[in-house]
Amino acid sequence: MRHAGCSAADARGHAGTEGERDDMTTIGFIGLGNMGQAIARNLLQAGHALTVWNRSPGPAQALAAEGAQAAGSADRAAHGQVLFSMLASDEALREVLFERGVLDALPAGSVHVNLATISVALARELAALHTERGIGYVAAPVLGRPDVAAAGKLNLLVAGDADAIGRVQPLLDVVGQKTWRFGAAPEQANAVKLAANFCLASAIGTMGEAAALVRGHDVPAADFLAMLTGTLFAAPAYQGYGGMIAAGRYSPAGFRLPLGLKDVRLALSAGEARNVPMPLANVLRDQLIEAIAHGDGELDWAALATVAARHAGQG
Repeated sequence: MRHAGCSAADARGHAGTEGERDDMTTIGFIGLGNMGQAIARNLLQAGHALTVWNRSPGPAQALAAEGAQAAGSADRAAHGQVLFSMLASDEALREVLFERGVLDALPAGSVHVNLATISVALARELAALHTERGIGYVAAPVLGRPDVAAAGKLNLLVAGDADAIGRVQPLLDVVGQKTWRFGAAPEQANAVKLAANFCLASAIGTMGEAAALVRGHDVPAADFLAMLTGTLFAAPAYQGYGGMIAAGRYSPAGFRLPLGLKDVRLALSAGEARNVPMPLANVLRDQLIEAIAHGDGELDWAALATVAARHAGQG
């Protein structure tokens, strides 16, 4: 069996039609949203043979124009030695893996790398199903927005069998700047990602309320947030989201409000499963629901800050 990190020359040497390509040198990639397309493009530009599939064909066709092979169905993207998936929710992942036959199409000995933020419960279920079939399963949710993904600077939160991770590590090195390992059970990586996104939601909510407080005392929110993110919270997440809140710039969305709500709900579910109370997460869930109810569902989740402004009569 050829290693997944085969040379670019080897990969190109087996290019051709979908049926002619050597499956054992092909990397499959399913789910080409803003994040998935950027990640897949980096793998392609690194010289790897790539077979791609997306529920809407446009992104796959765009990558095909750059040298990828567009699969006619999801299961046709799952015949190689490595499959990456980046789907938006538990429901989408279940539909593609089970109803579209992807899990059954994966060959024994292959490795499935799931980059998506999913529930801890589904991650545990998928790990067992892959093990039954002799397929490696690596959870590798990512930290970073689409521009970070395009630059290959994501941080990958990884858990799973050490040998499986080792096999795909050369590919992970293309995708991100650092791989953080969190255990042998794949769901551990998903628990970490949900905790991290909960922290981001908390930061956005906190800055939104603090900005409303200073506005109430006739201090420009932009001035306050510039100070805050240059001193006490001089960190990329605070600086990025603080700048969006200061400017009221929530579109185009890098991460939409409904996705933030999905992740906070998953964090609450993961906490409940282990008797971990998360009262702040309950507040954030309700505020995200409120923002969406006010018609902001297509905005970036930084628009959570508008809830505090609305409560203060400022918007």
